Amino acid sequence: MTGDPPTLERHPIRPGAESDKRRQILDGARAVFLAAGFDGASMGEIAKTSGVSKGTLYVYFDSKESLFEALTLEEKRGLAEAMFRLDADDPDVRAVLTRLGQTYLVEMMRPEHVAVIRMVIGATEKFPRFGQAFYEAGPAQGVARLTRYITAQAEAGRLRACDTELAAKHFLHLCQAGLLTGLLFAAGNPVSAAETAYRVEEAVRVFFAAYGPEA
Repeated sequence: MTGDPPTLERHPIRPGAESDKRRQILDGARAVFLAAGFDGASMGEIAKTSGVSKGTLYVYFDSKESLFEALTLEEKRGLAEAMFRLDADDPDVRAVLTRLGQTYLVEMMRPEHVAVIRMVIGATEKFPRFGQAFYEAGPAQGVARLTRYITAQAEAGRLRACDTELAAKHFLHLCQAGLLTGLLFAAGNPVSAAETAYRVEEAVRVFFAAYGPEA
């Protein structure tokens, strides 16, 4: 904690201005947290980087913890929504999974995304709810969306009957197959577009070997 927030008199904010200001604060907070980590960041530095007064910052977020949690939830929720847009009515399961796998790997390999994961892991030991919220807003939501898609395909006979939640987890792990671990530890070389395509192609092949429709 950085101490008690200053006493504030809240004034009306014109429509649209509040969301813009909140976005401005979150952008500044992201820069500070990524540079200093949770423990090293201060509300004063976040206010300065965001271009707002400390009083204004506390109008929107009453503590560093609430600001960090809002930022990490937004980061992961937005990623899940962007990646896992799956059309249950699309009969070409291989094509759907290939597109998902490619988007998943590209997004997962972004340095900004890797940095956010490191940042959350660093804060989770002290504040377990950060890690839990991050997982539930991102990975859990992605698995849930893919599970619904696989369930629909199994019901349509395009995939075999199976534990669809486990199948969804299998596919995502097949795509990254240790890649994220290497990125988190800054080990290995950057992954090329050709290797990304190869990884996804192999993930789809192995997935269908296990979950493809009965002959």
